[in-house]
Amino acid sequence: MGVFYEFDDVDAFTVGTVGRPGERTFYLQARAEGQRVTVQCEKQQAAAIVQYLRRVLADLPPPEDQPMPGAFEIREPFEAAFVLGPVGLGYDGASDRVLIQFEEVGEIDEEGQPIEDENLGHIRMYVSRGQAAAFCEHADQIVEAGRPSCQWCGFPMNPDGHDCPRMN
Repeated sequence: MGVFYEFDDVDAFTVGTVGRPGERTFYLQARAEGQRVTVQCEKQQAAAIVQYLRRVLADLPPPEDQPMPGAFEIREPFEAAFVLGPVGLGYDGASDRVLIQFEEVGEIDEEGQPIEDENLGHIRMYVSRGQAAAFCEHADQIVEAGRPSCQWCGFPMNPDGHDCPRMN
């Protein structure tokens, strides 16, 4: 059976990595009510979450709160509850909180369509506008700390270079 978490007031929401550039594993982590849940994701998913959070925040007043710097440290255990699939974002005006939903990636059939499975993991949490904005800034740093992109093709370059498809 999949995990299910629902947090109305998150103490910390962050992204972090384990491993060296080119071999990093990305994790999203939320802490609330004495619980910590970790989800494995891809670098591109972390960047996409930032992009969508910024769109949500652009229509709202600037945040007044800022999380403590220690709130961005990803903490062990790094054992992921699940691998990230669909993400949902929104804003609840009544509570002045940003809604973030993570769902577990499911199996795909032969035609590339998701197989319905009610036992997939699900996390639903509400973060303040300040937490969301600070997450975006922190995530930008984490994503950019990887391998540099090739100026010609945009793909990541290893320290010893790479086979650029545009230079062949």
